[in-house]
Amino acid sequence: MNSVFNELYTKYHQDLFQFLYYMVKNRVEAEDLVQEVYIRVLKAYDKFEGKSSEKTWLFSIAKNVAIDHFRKQKGWKDRLFDKFDWERGEIKDSKILPEEMVIQNEEVKILKECLDTCTTNHRIVLIMRYLNGLSIAETAEALNWSESKVKTTQHRALKSIKVKMENERRKEEDRHASL
Repeated sequence: MNSVFNELYTKYHQDLFQFLYYMVKNRVEAEDLVQEVYIRVLKAYDKFEGKSSEKTWLFSIAKNVAIDHFRKQKGWKDRLFDKFDWERGEIKDSKILPEEMVIQNEEVKILKECLDTCTTNHRIVLIMRYLNGLSIAETAEALNWSESKVKTTQHRALKSIKVKMENERRKEEDRHASL
């Protein structure tokens, strides 16, 4: 079991931490929740039947740990909407021009503001699909949804974000034009 646990840790620790960090928006809480995931893995590994991949099984546990965390907090639904830090790691090219960086930072700010208004399901799907790189099938397994539901939720989330971002860009352009 020790070598299996070490292998799981090596393969998936960073992805699990990143997922939980984006969920709770707090490094210390994310580290605590990752530990909770590993405790549940150790307790339940002998029951793992291999019907899904280890990765989707781990993300399913991580999703449940995050939900349990929010349930324990007063007003967990409201807090869940405020628990994402979409700015971290968005700028990948350190050699961009200062003007481009300002534009990128503004776009990231707009994206974050728009994501703050998304539903919980939209956010979870977007995090799993685009930040953690899970496939539609892996996301469906982790959430215990059908692939169709993941595709539909993803489509609606992206459509909603696009509309919201266009509206925010217009508002931002109007603000700059009036200065």
